[in-house]
Amino acid sequence: MADSESEDSDAEGGLGNVNRVVMRPPGHSGKAKKGHLCFDASFETGNLGKVDLINDFEYDLYIRPDTCNPHHRMWFNFIVDNTKLDQRVMFNIVNVSKHRNLFRDGMTPIVKSSSKKKWCRMPSHQVYFYKSPYHNNHYVLTLPFCFDKEEEAYQFAYSYPYSYSKCQAYLENIERKYLPFFRRELLGNSLEKRRIDMVTITSPTNMSINKKLRVIVILCRAHPGDSPTSFICQGIIDFLISNHPIVEHLRSQVVFKIIPMVNPDGVVLGNFRSNLLGADFDRNWNKISQWIHPALYAVFNAISKLNKDKNVELDIVIDLHAHCSLQGVFVYGNTYQDVYRHERHTLFPKLLSHNIDGYEPTYCMFNRDNRKKGSCRRFFSNLKDTINCYSIYASFHDHRIGRNIVRTFSDYYNYVGILTVCPQKRKKKIISQTPTKRHRKKLFWKIRKRTFKKHRHKRKINIVKKVIAKELKSKSDLKKGYIDFSDITFPAVERKTIKRNLLTTRRKSTRILPLKQKECETDSLLKILKIY
Repeated sequence: MADSESEDSDAEGGLGNVNRVVMRPPGHSGKAKKGHLCFDASFETGNLGKVDLINDFEYDLYIRPDTCNPHHRMWFNFIVDNTKLDQRVMFNIVNVSKHRNLFRDGMTPIVKSSSKKKWCRMPSHQVYFYKSPYHNNHYVLTLPFCFDKEEEAYQFAYSYPYSYSKCQAYLENIERKYLPFFRRELLGNSLEKRRIDMVTITSPTNMSINKKLRVIVILCRAHPGDSPTSFICQGIIDFLISNHPIVEHLRSQVVFKIIPMVNPDGVVLGNFRSNLLGADFDRNWNKISQWIHPALYAVFNAISKLNKDKNVELDIVIDLHAHCSLQGVFVYGNTYQDVYRHERHTLFPKLLSHNIDGYEPTYCMFNRDNRKKGSCRRFFSNLKDTINCYSIYASFHDHRIGRNIVRTFSDYYNYVGILTVCPQKRKKKIISQTPTKRHRKKLFWKIRKRTFKKHRHKRKINIVKKVIAKELKSKSDLKKGYIDFSDITFPAVERKTIKRNLLTTRRKSTRILPLKQKECETDSLLKILKIY
């Protein structure tokens, strides 16, 4: 059983990550045998503070809290090796700090091995999140697992990791392509001297700002545990540097400033919300210190410089986050006393809801809560009245929405009149207005075919209505029971086709009825009548 002192968050504040700790049974000494599991979290984004051996197959695992901030214990990422074939174990993660999380809604941790390098989620029926009387009634996440191979290393994680090294390699790979509309620059360094990069994506003519330009700023990874936001940010960058017509048209009028990783120190350490000194970046924008928050200081100077430039119209500032308790995608915004200003502020979230399938409007909030005055959306909304600041939240449970956010930018600027119609769409419109002889001929037969189908469809419906009116005396009979089609007489010309349409359908929305079936449920008949 776990010690009660280990459950105390303050006592765990000094724990570091385990470094190749081998769990031997009591009384065993010497070289570790196969099946004596070895735990390791001493790598980038790794997090595992302590391991206790309960018996031969059960282990209690303790998440290492954020450095200098012992209250946040959610992210875990560790490797297990020295396994035995068909060895069955049970891992109990006993000190999860948030009881209301997505494990209650069916989310499960992910796992991969050295031979199967693709991450996959553990089956939901094999993951348990419950109150354990053996752990002082604390919530415990239990992961039963069977190792299927020897000499394999298995990695378990809370969500898909996205490391600082991966981000740097991704940016360097794009930089080697020498794209004319892509520029990477260094804003500053973190406490541990890691790069704070800013990516600029726009038309080559807009790289040197000499005319009035619209600017969008996107911040990512202020909380190091929000790894899904890095995948969203990568999706935004990939779409913006593509040759899609929407993107090419958007780059000609809008400048995108993207900061892929605001808190690189916390990402490397494996923290969930804090940096090296335990500061939550999304609560300290209103009290930035050059010594404690050098990353925030560099980002703030860059955005303030854009705001003071007379040739720049800073339109939108977006802070990307991941939510560990709610499903779907939703937006937090600000509220304004001016009705027209508030309507203009809610335009972007409304357009975003049309482009994302998993959008949850019930979780969206627009407020001026004093507890959140240090957040990014509250702080930058005070710079200028025309800036729209949002926090976009995506669930940890698999949401990739980068391309959809870029499409929403295009819809937004089309709606406010900054962008004209996409050139590709305009070309199609001109062709339809001034058709050639060949297009006129195609258009004539297309319209004729459409009208013929329409009249034929109406004729079928009228014949069906007449036949059923003869069989049934009132509508109440239609709602009560069944209809016998054996005695219905159809007109000679349409008899086969109508009977086939009544008794069978190719639509997925209705079930298929056999031809020789004499009785048909009323609900199915009503669906068929709506179709035919």
